[in-house]
Amino acid sequence: MTKNTKDADVAFIQALAELLRENDLTELQVKREYGEDDSLNVRVSRLQPQAAPVAAAAPAPAAPQASAPAAAPAAEAVEDPAAHPGAVTSPMVGTVYMQAEPGAPAFINVGASVSEGDTLLIVEAMKTMNHIPAPRSGTVKRILVEDGAPVEYGAPLVILE
Repeated sequence: MTKNTKDADVAFIQALAELLRENDLTELQVKREYGEDDSLNVRVSRLQPQAAPVAAAAPAPAAPQASAPAAAPAAEAVEDPAAHPGAVTSPMVGTVYMQAEPGAPAFINVGASVSEGDTLLIVEAMKTMNHIPAPRSGTVKRILVEDGAPVEYGAPLVILE
């Protein structure tokens, strides 16, 4: 590898880090092909600050009658959709599209039945349209993303039951 190629690679990695910071992304992965046996595979990521748990700051209920109704909404608010057993998560960072092209019907709707392998939605990453298949058959209970929204790696997209 020549010094010019090494300098260009360093500049490329610095540009990726800047892109990560400017777009508030947590991870970015790129592979550069220079030739048949020469390539550069770069993964740039950063840690996100951890938020304090919401449940720990909740005050104790004032009366025994209020404890049952107050506990139910608090549990729902704290529930993480990614922890749901039927959650389908994003395999990559990108932009979500709910249909194959503008004006076309959406791949899925809440309440729709899907079979294993059916396309749930598309995640565009680096100008590549990646169809996200259903990992199992089931019914769409919730759609957690909007058309055109950016998603991170591991972000919950859909809940299947």
